[in-house]
Amino acid sequence: MMPHDHPHQHDHDHAHGHHHGHGHNHAHGDHLHSHMHHEDEAADLQVLATQFIDGFLQASDKTSYLKLAGVPFERPGTGGAKALKLIDVELKTDWQVGTASPSFGSRELSYLPFPGQMVQERTNMSLIYVSMDEKTTLDIRDFLYQRKQEIEA
Repeated sequence: MMPHDHPHQHDHDHAHGHHHGHGHNHAHGDHLHSHMHHEDEAADLQVLATQFIDGFLQASDKTSYLKLAGVPFERPGTGGAKALKLIDVELKTDWQVGTASPSFGSRELSYLPFPGQMVQERTNMSLIYVSMDEKTTLDIRDFLYQRKQEIEA
């Protein structure tokens, strides 16, 4: 048996590098980034969001898909005053073509354009709710995070 040929269903910290805490930099393949929040959970949510969006796009009955997923068609407004109604599902696609970050000791940004093979498409979904008095947008990742919390509770 290899040293890690077992499921990781137990709680302990491996000192040899595949468990990551907060507040450090490390390379993942071809990029370097800083941990500002719980990266693993954010990555899981992004995978769920991508799958959710793919399912929505392929669904022949989009309303039923949303209902089966537990998407509320009404939400309370600010202060719970009036119910907001779901009227739109918005999809937005971005292509990250580079990265910019603060330069050390300078007000200039350090800019790194990506070579073509590193440019990646990202599609996000938003749920648009309205009432006579307000309009709100719920990011699908926020909805999925809330659903995940309800399921785990």
